Parts: sequence; C-alpha cells; structure tokens
Amino acid sequence: MNFKSFLESFNLKSQCRKYGLSLWQCPQFLFLMMGLIIIASTIITYGIGSHYIDSPEIVALITLFLTTFLLIISFVITQSFNKLAETNRIKSEFVSIVSHQLRAPLSNLSWTIETLMSGRMGSIPEKQTEYFKILKENSGRMKELVNDLLTVSRIEQGTLLPKKEEFSLEELINKLVIISGPFAKASNVEIKFDAAKNLPKIYGDFSQIRLVIENLLDNAVRYVKEKGIVEIKLYQKNKDICCEIKDNGVGIPKDDQKYIFQKFFRSENALRNQTQGSGLGLYIVKSIIKNAGGKIGFHSEERMGSTFWFTLPIIS
Repeated sequence: MNFKSFLESFNLKSQCRKYGLSLWQCPQFLFLMMGLIIIASTIITYGIGSHYIDSPEIVALITLFLTTFLLIISFVITQSFNKLAETNRIKSEFVSIVSHQLRAPLSNLSWTIETLMSGRMGSIPEKQTEYFKILKENSGRMKELVNDLLTVSRIEQGTLLPKKEEFSLEELINKLVIISGPFAKASNVEIKFDAAKNLPKIYGDFSQIRLVIENLLDNAVRYVKEKGIVEIKLYQKNKDICCEIKDNGVGIPKDDQKYIFQKFFRSENALRNQTQGSGLGLYIVKSIIKNAGGKIGFHSEERMGSTFWFTLPIIS
C-alpha cells in the first residue's frame, strides 16, 4: 500500500462512496464511533476505579484490560462489517457488468425478431408467427428485468443521481395514462385521472419520476382481476404535490405489507395470481422518491385493493 492509498483509507467520505453506503452505515465510521466510545469508557473506568480502589496499579491494570478487550471486540466487529460491505460491493459490480453484457444480445434478438415478423425477409407461415410473438414477448420481459437490475445496481452504488429540471407532473401523468390505455383496455380496466386546478410544477428528474409512475400504474392495472378501475389523484398539500394511485384489485396480505418495498419480494397474491414481475419495481420506486426528497407509502386490504401514494417537493 502506497502513501496515497494509506491516506485514502482515512477518508470516510471516499470509503463510504466506494461501498455505496451512507455515512452512518460505513464500517470506517462505525470503527471511529467505537473508538470514541472506548476512550470514554476508559476515562470513566479509570475515574471510578481511582475513587473506589486505593492501589493505582490495580486501577491501571483494570483500565488496560478493559481497553484491550473493547479494542479487540471493536476490531472484530468492524472487520466483519467491512467484509460484508466489500461482498455487497462486488455483488453490485457483478450484477452491473452482467446486465450491461446482456443488453446488447437482447437488443439484437429483439431487432432480429422484429425483422423476421415484418416479412421483409420473406413470408412467414401463421403458425410460425405465433412462436415469434412468444419470443418477442419473452425477450421484452428479459430486457425489462435487465433494466431493473441495472437500476438497482446504480442505486446500491450511489450512482443513480437525479438530473433535476422543472416539469409538470400533471402533463406527465396524462401522457402515461394515454400510453397505458391499450394495456388497461386489454385487461378490462378503466383508468381515471383527477388533477386539482392550477397545480405548480415540480423540480426533479423527469425520467426517474416517469419510471415511478409507470411502475405504480402498471402494478395497479396488473393486479386488478376481472373488470376494475384505477383512480389517480393529483393535488397539492402544503409545499408538496401528492399523487395517489388507487385500484380495486387483489390487495396485499397484511403479513406481507412490511416487506413490500424490499428487493425481489413478491406477495402471496402476486404468486397466486401468476402476475409477471421481478420484485424490484417497488424497491426502485421507493429509492427514487427518497432521492428526490419525497415520501412514499401505501394502504391496502386483501381482496379490496391498494392505494399507493407519494409526495414530491414543489419547485420554489
């Protein structure tokens, strides 16, 4: 290790960024805090020992023993957290590399299927066309999964930084409702959008907020069975714009609700109804809203539907 690397190891901000962790979760910060606790414990022990024990040698021995014991425990705990953080970093890098490598062949596969289905390479029998449709659908699902994995990897590495700009959330939702129209109609679902008048614009990352609404709207439509309604409400509350997306679908079991924003988690209802999904969407949604300075939550009742809501700060 050269001198520059040695100095870098004491740079808490740099080390925390390396692992994609906040300062409070960083192993180096934990070691520093434990060091301060050990110093305080040593001083307190010495003070109490001097008050009750006449022999200074015994007080010094007890203090030294306690300090050594606490240092060993601190070192072991910090090293364990450091190994966990390093393992998590390597995992995130591996997922990112693999996802990037998969994007190119999946794009080529989609392009090839589109070309063959267009008939430019010659006519295709109707029976074969059905197989191409299956290939197209599954390659699309693979691309969505790869994109979700890349987004999660960027979140964990702290590289999903918002590119803030001023835009109308009402206009964005209107466009997404129109885009989702064919999917909702095929699912026998009606989408209703109600926005308060004269809503101010927000300041955030347009593409990331779009991803949030796409995920929540897609989930709302997907988890409605038979004929259903998805209601979207947009209104201002103090210095925030609030958005609610309500459905009358299958709902979320009470026991599953505490895990709903965790990575790869899918509730029993989702598995029982065989709906597609990777279990990454809501984790991504929560991370984006949190990075944007907003809040997110939901309330749900099994077989009665769910309402997901989020807030975003208004541009000042």
